[in-house]
Amino acid sequence: MTVSQGSNVVIGKDVQLGSNVMIGHNVVIYDGVSIGDNCIIQDGAIIGKQPARAKNSALPALKTLPPAKIGSGVTIGTHSIIYASAEIADDVFVADLATVRERVTIGDKTIIGRGAAVENDCVIGVKCKIETNAYITAYSELEDLVFIAPGVVTTNDNYMARSKERFKHFKGVTVKRGGRIGANTTVLPGKVIHEEAAVAAGSLVTKDVESETLVAGHPARKFKSVPDDQLLKNQEA
Repeated sequence: MTVSQGSNVVIGKDVQLGSNVMIGHNVVIYDGVSIGDNCIIQDGAIIGKQPARAKNSALPALKTLPPAKIGSGVTIGTHSIIYASAEIADDVFVADLATVRERVTIGDKTIIGRGAAVENDCVIGVKCKIETNAYITAYSELEDLVFIAPGVVTTNDNYMARSKERFKHFKGVTVKRGGRIGANTTVLPGKVIHEEAAVAAGSLVTKDVESETLVAGHPARKFKSVPDDQLLKNQEA
């Protein structure tokens, strides 16, 4: 095992580090975390942090969660935070200042952009791109090859934090395989972007989007079909 590390690194008990791991300055790795081979953990990153709740939070108290798991070939950017029980597969790139919350799974070769936030209990597929400052709300699912542009906001609470009824209806968004969402779009709770559908920049998605359909506007409506040359089957390997 070959591990290089900078100054002021804190490594907890029972941490498993693979071969050829590079750890920057001021990194904190909590107890029990596992990190695969050929990983780069850049300055100030925190891995395996247990979540906390505000005293007035309406959500139930948290139990101690199992450690985070990081695959091989992963890069964790400067000052990013990976929470306990997150599972990150091989060759994932997490850019600077990103946050990956508890009980999140991220598939192989996905990119989490600078300042992006993936909230708790999300499932992110293989080869997705979640770009700068995108917000993926809790309880969302992104299937494989999904593209989320900068500044996209997804939501999961139609009641906007009022009434106990909301607890029965929390639901994130679903983006099916190959779905794409343009910059600064807002997607309302529970909406589904179906296979290879696309949402134009700056849209407000209030209804599900059909497969291979491009929608745009406030609210988003069908503009046209996704051009054939943009479908996954017509892309170069």
